[in-house]
Amino acid sequence: MIKLVTAVIKPHMLEPVKEGLKSAGVQGVTVTEVNGFGRQGGHTETYRGAEYSVDLIPKLKVEVLCSIDDAERIVDVMRKCAHTGKIGDGKVWVVDVDRLMRVRTGEMGDDAV
Repeated sequence: MIKLVTAVIKPHMLEPVKEGLKSAGVQGVTVTEVNGFGRQGGHTETYRGAEYSVDLIPKLKVEVLCSIDDAERIVDVMRKCAHTGKIGDGKVWVVDVDRLMRVRTGEMGDDAV
Protein backbone atom coordinates (compact mmCIF):
# COMPACT_ATOMS: atom_id res chain seq x y z
CA MET A 1 0.00 0.00 0.00
CA ILE A 2 1.11 3.54 -0.78
CA LYS A 3 1.01 6.42 1.73
CA LEU A 4 1.08 10.17 1.21
CA VAL A 5 2.96 11.91 4.02
CA THR A 6 2.12 15.62 4.18
CA ALA A 7 3.68 18.27 6.40
CA VAL A 8 2.85 21.94 6.77
CA ILE A 9 5.96 23.72 8.04
CA LYS A 10 7.52 27.14 8.53
CA PRO A 11 9.16 28.35 5.28
CA HIS A 12 12.63 28.74 6.82
CA MET A 13 12.59 25.05 7.85
CA LEU A 14 12.45 23.77 4.26
CA GLU A 15 16.20 23.23 3.87
CA PRO A 16 16.58 21.10 7.02
CA VAL A 17 13.50 19.07 6.06
CA LYS A 18 14.76 18.55 2.49
CA GLU A 19 18.20 17.49 3.72
CA GLY A 20 16.67 15.14 6.28
CA LEU A 21 14.46 13.53 3.65
CA LYS A 22 17.38 13.13 1.23
CA SER A 23 19.44 11.51 4.01
CA ALA A 24 16.52 9.15 4.68
CA GLY A 25 16.57 8.01 1.04
CA VAL A 26 13.54 9.92 -0.20
CA GLN A 27 13.87 10.40 -3.96
CA GLY A 28 11.00 12.79 -4.61
CA VAL A 29 9.19 15.58 -2.79
CA THR A 30 6.57 18.17 -3.73
CA VAL A 31 6.63 21.60 -2.06
CA THR A 32 3.75 24.08 -2.31
CA GLU A 33 3.47 27.59 -0.86
CA VAL A 34 0.30 27.78 1.27
CA ASN A 35 -1.26 30.16 3.79
CA GLY A 36 -3.19 29.31 6.92
CA PHE A 37 -3.51 29.61 10.65
CA GLY A 38 -3.62 27.30 13.59
CA ARG A 39 -3.82 27.95 17.29
CA GLN A 40 -1.74 31.10 16.97
CA GLY A 41 -4.54 32.64 14.85
CA GLY A 42 -2.25 35.09 13.05
CA HIS A 43 -0.36 38.11 14.32
CA THR A 44 -0.11 41.90 14.12
CA GLU A 45 2.50 43.73 12.05
CA THR A 46 3.39 47.37 11.50
CA TYR A 47 3.95 48.80 8.02
CA ARG A 48 4.79 52.50 7.50
CA GLY A 49 3.50 53.31 10.96
CA ALA A 50 0.14 51.59 10.48
CA GLU A 51 -0.65 48.44 12.44
CA TYR A 52 -2.49 45.65 10.64
CA SER A 53 -3.53 42.08 11.32
CA VAL A 54 -2.13 39.13 9.38
CA ASP A 55 -4.74 36.38 9.60
CA LEU A 56 -3.14 33.87 7.25
CA ILE A 57 0.47 32.91 7.92
CA PRO A 58 2.73 31.83 5.01
CA LYS A 59 3.66 28.14 5.29
CA LEU A 60 5.01 25.40 3.04
CA LYS A 61 3.28 22.10 2.35
CA VAL A 62 5.75 19.25 1.82
CA GLU A 63 4.40 16.01 0.33
CA VAL A 64 6.12 12.64 -0.05
CA LEU A 65 4.71 9.44 -1.56
CA CYS A 66 6.13 6.31 0.04
CA SER A 67 5.50 2.68 0.83
CA ILE A 68 3.63 1.79 4.00
CA ASP A 69 6.90 0.49 5.47
CA ASP A 70 8.60 3.90 5.14
CA ALA A 71 5.75 6.17 6.28
CA GLU A 72 6.49 6.30 10.02
CA ARG A 73 10.20 6.88 9.42
CA ILE A 74 9.42 9.76 7.04
CA VAL A 75 6.96 11.28 9.54
CA ASP A 76 9.67 11.13 12.19
CA VAL A 77 12.25 12.76 9.90
CA MET A 78 9.85 15.58 9.01
CA ARG A 79 8.95 16.18 12.64
CA LYS A 80 12.55 16.24 13.85
CA CYS A 81 13.77 18.47 11.01
CA ALA A 82 10.87 20.99 11.22
CA HIS A 83 10.87 21.26 15.02
CA THR A 84 11.78 24.62 16.57
CA GLY A 85 9.78 24.23 19.78
CA LYS A 86 7.82 27.40 19.05
CA ILE A 87 4.17 27.86 18.20
CA GLY A 88 3.44 27.39 14.50
CA ASP A 89 5.90 24.54 13.86
CA GLY A 90 3.17 22.84 11.81
CA LYS A 91 1.56 19.45 11.39
CA VAL A 92 2.39 16.12 9.75
CA TRP A 93 -0.22 13.61 8.61
CA VAL A 94 -0.45 10.41 6.59
CA VAL A 95 -3.21 9.29 4.23
CA ASP A 96 -3.73 6.16 2.14
CA VAL A 97 -3.29 6.42 -1.62
CA ASP A 98 -5.70 4.11 -3.44
CA ARG A 99 -3.95 4.22 -6.80
CA LEU A 100 -0.61 5.53 -8.03
CA MET A 101 0.77 5.53 -11.57
CA ARG A 102 4.04 6.85 -12.93
CA VAL A 103 3.04 8.78 -16.05
CA ARG A 104 6.26 8.16 -18.00
CA THR A 105 6.34 4.36 -17.66
CA GLY A 106 2.82 3.35 -16.63
CA GLU A 107 4.21 1.61 -13.51
CA MET A 108 1.60 1.14 -10.79
CA GLY A 109 1.62 1.01 -6.99
CA ASP A 110 4.91 0.49 -5.15
CA ASP A 111 6.79 0.40 -8.47
CA ALA A 112 5.65 3.97 -9.19
CA VAL A 113 6.92 5.44 -5.91
